[in-house]
Amino acid sequence: MSTLIEHVVKLTAHRDRDLLELTLSKALVDLLPLERIVIARVMREDVESRWLEVARLDAKGGGRVIDPQRVDFQALVKFDDNADRVRCLQTRERVEIAWAGEDGPRITLLPLFSDSRPEDAGVLELHSEAPLREESLLLVDALRQVYRNMYRLLEYSDRDPLTGLLNRKSLDDAFYSAVLEDLEGGSVSKGVVSASDSERRHRVPANYWLGCASIDNYALIVVQHGQEAADEVLQRVARLVSNTFRTYDLLYHLDAEEFGALLHCPDEALVLSAFERFRSKVENYNFGSVGRVTVSCGFTSVAADDSPASALQNIRLAIDFARRAGGNKACSHLGLVRRGFFAAPGVASTSASQ
Repeated sequence: MSTLIEHVVKLTAHRDRDLLELTLSKALVDLLPLERIVIARVMREDVESRWLEVARLDAKGGGRVIDPQRVDFQALVKFDDNADRVRCLQTRERVEIAWAGEDGPRITLLPLFSDSRPEDAGVLELHSEAPLREESLLLVDALRQVYRNMYRLLEYSDRDPLTGLLNRKSLDDAFYSAVLEDLEGGSVSKGVVSASDSERRHRVPANYWLGCASIDNYALIVVQHGQEAADEVLQRVARLVSNTFRTYDLLYHLDAEEFGALLHCPDEALVLSAFERFRSKVENYNFGSVGRVTVSCGFTSVAADDSPASALQNIRLAIDFARRAGGNKACSHLGLVRRGFFAAPGVASTSASQ
């Protein structure tokens, strides 16, 4: 059995937030008299919430770790269908379920975080043969606090301070670890690919899409209204991004006026629909004294030989096409290739607009 110090070292050695739940689960199963641990997070799509068990480990071996982007959202348990988890989140306190007598098997639920940020909502679910002793609960609290500290630290390094969305650096990490890493054994292992490996080629799981939305005439907004007003526009657009896309989509502020989204989606039409909803929300939003603001959007599928730079290049071709057509449009790079406006990747391009 590993010691507490060894597990704390493992928890604090990560630079990937997605591995923290797995490391916390391993520590709790190893150090405590548990039969099983489940870490369940609340996932949201539009106005609906469901439970995703991001990690489940058994003391006798076995378990799984789930990548939120690869789940079938409609197959997840509805939020209100697990009343004990809901009560744990709402009260921010420990919930104990003695389902076979006071001294028998016990399920102990604890909030994963101490605050109530919607994007962090989740619970620890500890299954044991008997009630956990006070010293065991204190150990859980200590490891939970280490987890929270590391989560916040990594989140701070991954976030753009102005908008709260993920930054450009974190896109590179996510592109290779979430999209281009092979899947093994039915569970998702999210490794970190170094910058020197950035042009390595991997097998790509199907149905990943990268898209961007660029604010039309942003430089003119800065000139006419000043940088402070322009920053407020960026913050409001960022809120619209967060309110339009799903909680398990990865959302970015990439550059001054450019926002991005990395999605796992089975159909190109659904991706186009998501960017159209976002475009429409921006167009109809009241930006106060700045007046009407619009965005031009482009997106592409992620191919086996793509890097973040090559995918973004294709996306910006689609955005430029939208701008030449007057802006305030969403375009699929693949759709434009099919229509003959651009050559397929790897083929010399001749623009039909010239």
